[in-house]
Amino acid sequence: MKKTKDGHSSFFVDESGDPTFYDARGNLIVGAGSSPILILGFIETQTPRVLRQAVLDLQRQIINDDYLRSIPSVRKTATAFHAKDDTPEVRYLFYKLIKQLEFKTHFIVARKIEKVFRNSFEANENKFYDHLAAKLFKNVLHRHSHNHVYFAERGSRTRQKPLETAIRQAKEWFDEKTQNDNLSSIHDVQAQSPKGEPCLSVIDYMNWAVYRAYTKGEMRYFNFVSDKVSLLVDLYDSKPCRHNYYGRKNVFDICKVTPL
Repeated sequence: MKKTKDGHSSFFVDESGDPTFYDARGNLIVGAGSSPILILGFIETQTPRVLRQAVLDLQRQIINDDYLRSIPSVRKTATAFHAKDDTPEVRYLFYKLIKQLEFKTHFIVARKIEKVFRNSFEANENKFYDHLAAKLFKNVLHRHSHNHVYFAERGSRTRQKPLETAIRQAKEWFDEKTQNDNLSSIHDVQAQSPKGEPCLSVIDYMNWAVYRAYTKGEMRYFNFVSDKVSLLVDLYDSKPCRHNYYGRKNVFDICKVTPL
């Protein structure tokens, strides 16, 4: 294990898909009303100011562009970039920007399997989500002495305390694995909106690339920014665990995973 560096690291966390399994009547709606997977991902950077400024500069460029500003969806882009809503022209420019930025990305992909949801999480969406958050941060919080974790706000649920608990769980798992009971790093967790924190748009776009690969079989977005991806874990794939971890040596390709 590498020694903890004295310095700051920032993590920007967002999801793609949703944790919903049932409708209001208790009917299973996975893949038919809710997403078939939930992706939780983060970008990690030691230079968040550089990323923020780059995103804001591109935003200004787009809203002042004579061609782009006449596109209706650019009104939303003027508030914050969002891969699902942005026009293809904007999406292309944002992925080109991502290509130039310095950061690492980790993903946890969770297939929404009802048996797992009931047996492991008591059919509780919050427990399901927070478990993924803990898994996502399991092996990263020891690297720098100060860690700042920003989660994208979602809905009305107060996420602060549950996510702080998930981060503590991640540290405990790491301590267990390494038999280290004195991890010399501290962290803070806070919720932000993409409007208030431009770096969240970067992880939104990275998540979208993975989501398109899984749900549409479309690899071109992921392939374009694949050099930014350090780890992708397909948590509940039916293949042996050693094949569920994708990174530099085992590069992710949708052809390698069990189809949804």
